[in-house]
Amino acid sequence: MTSPAHYGILTPGLSLAGPPEFHEQWERDITPADLVAIAEAGDRLGYDHLCCSEHVGIPPEVEAVRGGRYYDPLSTLGFLAARTSRIRLTTYVLVLGYSHPLEIAKRYGTLDRLSGGRVVLGLGVGSLKQEFDLLGLGGAEFSERGARGDDALRAIRASFGRRLPEYHGEFYDFSDFIIDPCGVQQHVPFWIGGRSRRSLRRAVELADGWMPFGLSAEELTAMIAAAKATPAWEARTAPLELVLRHERRIDPIGEPGKAAGTIGGFFALGATRFSVYLAAKSRAHYIEQLEALAALKI
Repeated sequence: MTSPAHYGILTPGLSLAGPPEFHEQWERDITPADLVAIAEAGDRLGYDHLCCSEHVGIPPEVEAVRGGRYYDPLSTLGFLAARTSRIRLTTYVLVLGYSHPLEIAKRYGTLDRLSGGRVVLGLGVGSLKQEFDLLGLGGAEFSERGARGDDALRAIRASFGRRLPEYHGEFYDFSDFIIDPCGVQQHVPFWIGGRSRRSLRRAVELADGWMPFGLSAEELTAMIAAAKATPAWEARTAPLELVLRHERRIDPIGEPGKAAGTIGGFFALGATRFSVYLAAKSRAHYIEQLEALAALKI
């Protein structure tokens, strides 16, 4: 049986990916008070995590697909950390190439310390070349972003929660620098975002979880089955978190049976956690949906 402890919140209003009609007006006009109320409700009801994505700049020609709004995750999660006590603070996702591993270890280590060890690092290698170019990261930084991302993951793992980290890798090499404050967690969870087989392989080999997007149930089934047949899966010392999501809105109040069936289907696929998009006409309605979902027997 699932419970709020298995659910994450795809926080409304923080990003507006997809067609405009996918987002209600109240989400487009989201306020700090709305975000606090939703985070506090999730915290009170026992939800596992809330999410915030990262993009620095979006070209207008891709806004219809990716959306043009992305709240900064460090600022946003820090703001919400101060109003909550237990819900985990998840980046969904940081683009590894946009920051040095020690920048991530310092910035999110500080958040981890201030929040009492509640950070989950959702991480990915990125795919928007225009954004890489904007940040002066074109050329090899983009074409080699997979290999660089793998090295960055190893470097962050060697650094997070350590005052005097040391790492010597293919792309990153450092020692003899104090990182203070550092994270409370020495093994901060890494959840890899993406929709490719390579992202799943990266999760199996280097991380604690995989949180894909934009994949059908059939695609997920095939990819997970293939991953389970690999030596890397057999070599894991801990189970891989499969943090799945449904690309459509769920309505626990209006269609509780359908909501339960949808979520149950994802857990049948192997999900260990499920991040939710909820149908809601207002902040109050959204919180009511959180309460209804928490009460569903699935």
